[in-house]
Order: sequence, then C-alpha cells, then structure tokens
Amino acid sequence: AYGAISQANGLAPIIEPEILTDGSHDLETCMAVTQKVQAAVVKALHEHHILFEGMLLKPNMVLPGAECSKKYTNQQIAEATVSTLPRTLPSAVPGVCFLSGGQGEEEATNNLNEMNKLEVGRPWSLTFSYGRALQASVIKAWDGKAENVAKAQEVFYVRARANGLANLGKYTGDAATDAANASLYE
Repeated sequence: AYGAISQANGLAPIIEPEILTDGSHDLETCMAVTQKVQAAVVKALHEHHILFEGMLLKPNMVLPGAECSKKYTNQQIAEATVSTLPRTLPSAVPGVCFLSGGQGEEEATNNLNEMNKLEVGRPWSLTFSYGRALQASVIKAWDGKAENVAKAQEVFYVRARANGLANLGKYTGDAATDAANASLYE
C-alpha cells in the first residue's frame, strides 16, 4: 500500500526488501532467499498496480551470513547479487539502490564496484543507499567536537567519492583506511 499511496501523491516510492546477514548461511542460501523475497515483493507491487518506472528498489546485496565460515570474494558477491535481479525484477524499474547491510564501508564500496564492472546486460542503474557504510568513519572522525568538523567533512568527501566511482565500476581502493575496513555488523 505504501508504494501505491506514494505514487498516487506524485512520489516515487523506495521499496526496501532486506535479507539480514544474521546467521551462518552461505552465499547460495542468501541468493535463494533473496530471489524468493524479491519475487514476493514484485508480485505484491503488481497487485497494488505500482508503476515500475516510477519506483526504486533498495534491496540487500547477496551476502553470506556474518557467521559463515566460508569467505567469498567481492566478485563472487557481485555475480550472485547481479544474477539474482533479472530473475525477479522487471526491467522497467530504473534503479537498484543497495543497502550496506552491516558491511564495512570499504567492503560495501568494493562489492558495488565489482557489480558495476560486470560485463552483463542489465537494464537498471546499480547504485548505493548506504547509511552506516557512508557515515561510520565520518562520525568517528567528528567525535562530536566542533574542531573536528573539517576533518569529518574530508572523510565524508573521500567516502562519497569512492562510492561515486564504484557506481561507475571505476573505484581503485584508494579510500581504504582502518576505519573504512572495520566491520559495521551489529
């Protein structure tokens, strides 16, 4: 109903189905669950007569559980995430704005970068809508002190630029810092 109410009032809804990284599930399990959830969401959007051209999807990336013992590369995560989308998402949707889902800043940026480097046909813009993965090191640099505002602004610029480049598949890792590499999983 949210999407229909938004569109009836001239707004573009941002639809946010999220699979959490809690647990020990592997990448393949997250792929299957993400596909099932996105299919149900798209079915509900059809039932509510949502104009797909006038909405954005804000899903999770396909990620293993935080306690999963198997490690995956950024490219494996990118391939799993991007291959899941065409199985469920209409091509009329203009953009997919990924959640960071507890990933560290650098991990989320690298995963997005790898998605946008993939040479596969995709009708959607793949971009970011991060909270913690765009703000964590900024808040740490600021530390609530007025004298740290300029430093925090510089850190924000670096993170925003890194994600902008990742949105183009052109990020080279030059924004990696200890703070950016820290896990944000809670």
